[in-house]
Formats: sequence, C-alpha cells, structure tokens
Amino acid sequence: MEFFEVIQSRRSIRKYLKDVTVPESVVENALDAALLAPNSSNMQTWQFFWVKTPEKKQKLIEACLNQNAARTAQHLVVVVSNTSGHHWKRNQKEMIRHITKNGIENAHPLVLKYYSTLMPLTYGFHFLAPLKWLLFNAIGLFKPMSRHPWSHRDVQEVGIKSAALACENFMLAVTAQGFDSCPMEGFDEWRVRRIIGLKPFFDFSARVVMVISVGKRDEKGLWGPQLRFDKDWFIQRI
Repeated sequence: MEFFEVIQSRRSIRKYLKDVTVPESVVENALDAALLAPNSSNMQTWQFFWVKTPEKKQKLIEACLNQNAARTAQHLVVVVSNTSGHHWKRNQKEMIRHITKNGIENAHPLVLKYYSTLMPLTYGFHFLAPLKWLLFNAIGLFKPMSRHPWSHRDVQEVGIKSAALACENFMLAVTAQGFDSCPMEGFDEWRVRRIIGLKPFFDFSARVVMVISVGKRDEKGLWGPQLRFDKDWFIQRI
C-alpha cells in the first residue's frame, strides 16, 4: 500500500474472522519492521513475545480479560519495555564494540564517550536518584539541561516510549500486508508477566507496554467510522 493509505487503513479491530489464516510470515515481517523503529540512544530496550503455544495463548486471552480482540485473534504478541541492567549493559557494550570496530566519521570520540560515560549514569545508579535530580536541575539554572531521566521510573518511561514507537511500526506493517491488528491495554499485567516468563521480583524493570492481536478484520469488529476530533484542538502553531 501507499504510505498514507496504510496510515488511514489501520484500525483497531475488536473482532477477527476465524476462518482466515494469517501466515506467520506476516508477523515475522511486522516484527522486523518493529525492530527498525527509532528508540532512545539506540539502546533497543524492548522485547517481543510472540505467544504461539496453545496453552499459553489461552492463558494470555484470559489475562486480556477474554476480550474479542484477543479471543478471535490468529496471533498475539506481547510488547515489553525492559530497562534492567542485564539488557541495557549488554546493549551498551554492543554499541561500544560497534563504534570501536567501525568508527563513526566526525563523531567517534564524542559518541564513544556518550555510551561509555553517560549511559551508565542515565540507566544505572538509581540509588543516587536524589543527587542526580539536584545535579541536573542545578546545571539547568545556568544553561539548557535535560532534566530527565534521573530516577528508575524515568528510565522506565524512556523505554516505554521506545517500545510504543516499535508497536506502531509493527501495526502499520501488519496493515501494509493486508491484515489487521489491535493494541490492547486491557489486561492483567502480573498474569501476563508470568505467562511470558518474567520473574515478579527479578524483572521489576520490565513493563508490559501492550498486547497486540493480529488477524483479518470482521466488519463487526469495527465499532464505527474512524473518529478524530477537531484538528485545531490538538495542533498549535506558535
């Protein structure tokens, strides 16, 4: 499809046709597109759990409150933001290895310093959060300064934003291939975490951003024509 046609065609579908098979290649392609989404500092603190085991899929449907968008879906993908030390330290090291091996013309020393020095300060040392807040805001008194992230919650928020961008890529890619999706926030997060294998106390930095269902739309799954309020309510040209 043309790009704007894809944008306009994507709808949140609440019920899918059960007799139309969605090839696994559609989800694979959409996942590849998701991994190309922009993300904070290219740290890629996201995880995608494609739930294929029938028993786990049924449990996930129940954890999604048995809503039609989950119950009639051909595929279910759980999108997680994971800013735990295991993930960001691994990705930080990979970025440093990549920069050191390949170099970045005209920016190499600064970029390397960014990943080796700023990343640990940003993603780690949460016990120093009050001092980080004080430092960022003290510097901000004298010059423009990024005031966040300074806390564990701030870092989680950064990861959630990046994961949400990946979700949009995923859904648009599904639409571009002639199928449909629905981003679901109505679920029991603790049950979803257990289903996909996140440990309650060891994976506390991981957050389930949304569960995305994939299928072929049943026209009954559209609750009405696409509704957007007055453009001037939201866009200000200042």
